Amino acid sequence: MGGIVYDFASVGREEGRLAIDPSCVKKPLVVAHFHHDGRLCIPALEMMAEATARTAREVLEERGALGKDTVAARVDGAIYDLHTPLPDGASEVSAIGAHDQDALAIIRHSSAHVMADAVQRLFPGTKVAFGPATGDGFYYDYDRPSGTFSEDDLRAIEEKMAEIIETDSPFRREVVTRDDARNLLQSMDESFKLEHLERLDDPISLYRHGEWVDLCEGPHVPSTGFLKAVKLTSVAGAYWRGDERNPMLQRIYGTAFPSPKALRAHLKRLEEAKKRDHRKLGKELKLFGFHPTAPASPFFLPRGSTIYNLLEAYVRRLYARYGYDEVITPQIFDNELFHTSGHLPSYAENMYMAATSENLEKLQKRVEEKPPANTEEWTEAFHQSLRFGVKPMNCPSHCLVYGMAKRSYRDLPMRMADFGRLHRFERSGVVQGLTRVRTFAQDDAHIFCTLDQVQDEIKSFLDLVYDAYRDFGFTDVRIVIATRPEKRLGADEVWDQSEEALEEAVKAKALPYEIAEGEGAFYGPKIEFHLKDAIGRPWQLGTIQADFNLPERFDLSYVGEDNTAHRPVMLHRAILGSIERFFGVLTEHVGGAFPVWLAPEQIALLTVSEKFNDYAQTVQQQLQERGFRVTADLSADKLGAKIRQARLMRIPYLAVIGQKEVEGEGLALRSRDENKDLGFIPLSDVIERLERENHPPSQQETTRGESHR
Repeated sequence: MGGIVYDFASVGREEGRLAIDPSCVKKPLVVAHFHHDGRLCIPALEMMAEATARTAREVLEERGALGKDTVAARVDGAIYDLHTPLPDGASEVSAIGAHDQDALAIIRHSSAHVMADAVQRLFPGTKVAFGPATGDGFYYDYDRPSGTFSEDDLRAIEEKMAEIIETDSPFRREVVTRDDARNLLQSMDESFKLEHLERLDDPISLYRHGEWVDLCEGPHVPSTGFLKAVKLTSVAGAYWRGDERNPMLQRIYGTAFPSPKALRAHLKRLEEAKKRDHRKLGKELKLFGFHPTAPASPFFLPRGSTIYNLLEAYVRRLYARYGYDEVITPQIFDNELFHTSGHLPSYAENMYMAATSENLEKLQKRVEEKPPANTEEWTEAFHQSLRFGVKPMNCPSHCLVYGMAKRSYRDLPMRMADFGRLHRFERSGVVQGLTRVRTFAQDDAHIFCTLDQVQDEIKSFLDLVYDAYRDFGFTDVRIVIATRPEKRLGADEVWDQSEEALEEAVKAKALPYEIAEGEGAFYGPKIEFHLKDAIGRPWQLGTIQADFNLPERFDLSYVGEDNTAHRPVMLHRAILGSIERFFGVLTEHVGGAFPVWLAPEQIALLTVSEKFNDYAQTVQQQLQERGFRVTADLSADKLGAKIRQARLMRIPYLAVIGQKEVEGEGLALRSRDENKDLGFIPLSDVIERLERENHPPSQQETTRGESHR
């Protein structure tokens, strides 16, 4: 059966479709499809009905609300193409202009289609995979028979994209049957799209511009001419579906903006981001490294380990202030735990499983006695031998701790923190430096409380996270409250109370927030904290989630004031997220110039000549005894070389030692952050300065008699 084609630019039989002159009708056109055997197939009645529905373009035109830069429409909260028929009962329809926040993803998604069109025109035989919009641009994955794409190729693709954009070709949506989609993709030899087709739910939609077509749900801009500022940025390898067992594809990255001015500003930020890339800085500053024998698992070097431990120590001080108790839980559990929690089998592909030699011997014996008859029996036998799982999160083990004793309402809230290592098998296609790794530690904690206590616990957590983010220099924080999804656990009245508690807690702190309808977890609503770094990039770090699922699965309870058993609410919360990811984000935020209280070396002693080494060693010992992190360059190198090396390491204070400093018992100090020479300073004053800055800003203010809130 056929589908629907919108915004026809030509008349007649084209690419196996029978079209009607668009000048004769105002509504979107119904088209009949010719099967490969020549038979004409008329669309189903429901498709005809859809074809006569009003479009967003028509509604906006009637209201005089269709602007020249309108790229799409917001319809009852959802985003639609201008040419897509509106659902029955649609009431609120508003225009999305090119410079609206929602327009950016549409522009970038459309740019990805144009890029793929250009690639296949320039490099025949290239197959396409996925091409989504991202947070800062778009990409498309390709299987190019001749190999990788070069910088010259990217320039040629950009030029071809400009030609396609110049044609101002309409983006046209078609709703087709699965069989029609399969036949089309087979005729195009798009094997990756054919595989993806089998994973899609009905209805199946295609998007065309000019002669190029792809499986796509949309939405898109009205035509290619709406793409005003597009730039390709890089190319990299990527496994199909992010799985290293699959073929390696070529991924071309690009970005797009509604105007050339906005694009230029973004490209400037990209250049700054390259300088701040934590992977680059991690190597230059000798913070961490990776080794192929432990894929996606970082090795923290001495300088990096210092920062890592300081981050954990900082969070521990917060825990002491806010009433958390730290626990230490095992790394490996019997798989029964993960069956109880629900992580098996749904999360099994992301878990590391373990077996003992005894288990494997039993498996061998079982197979020898009764060989499995098929793949399913082999899989079952093998899974039974893998008795243990390495924990990917702390929540199930914390439920076990809670359940080890009988709890009363007087024991609640119970705040349980854990820095235990977690292990998740992330596909090689998604791992990236420290921001996505396979082994990590979270500043992870769970709060067991009554439903009536939820609001107060959230208020306290809001104080905690804002204290922390200010200390690390994050001042732009956006709060998002994610509400109940369509598929969820628990009664509606419990969700009502939980969502109200989250929202009222945020309101009580007079904090601005946004609502993300339907984006909560299946077990409860959550608050997300989105931070912007020094160059304006957003990062989602902290979160607090209400959970009704795990207390039920683990049959957790407490004795209430009425002397009967009640189910506690479980709050999952993290401030930094994983320590590894936050380390990477913070490195880029400060550009490797960590504040004094976090710097791996706080002061470098640089001697003018070797005859001043004894004094330098004496000063080093005095400072180290006071707990400061000091390095001393006592080499025979010239002073200029010593200064350059210390600056490369971004050490906050450089102290030059010569005759004057020895005689005056002081140091010639230079401040990295003030970017100036401070001149000769007595050693006692240097110690006082370092002592003041050897604490997070909130504690520095407290020592000066100021409130940290």
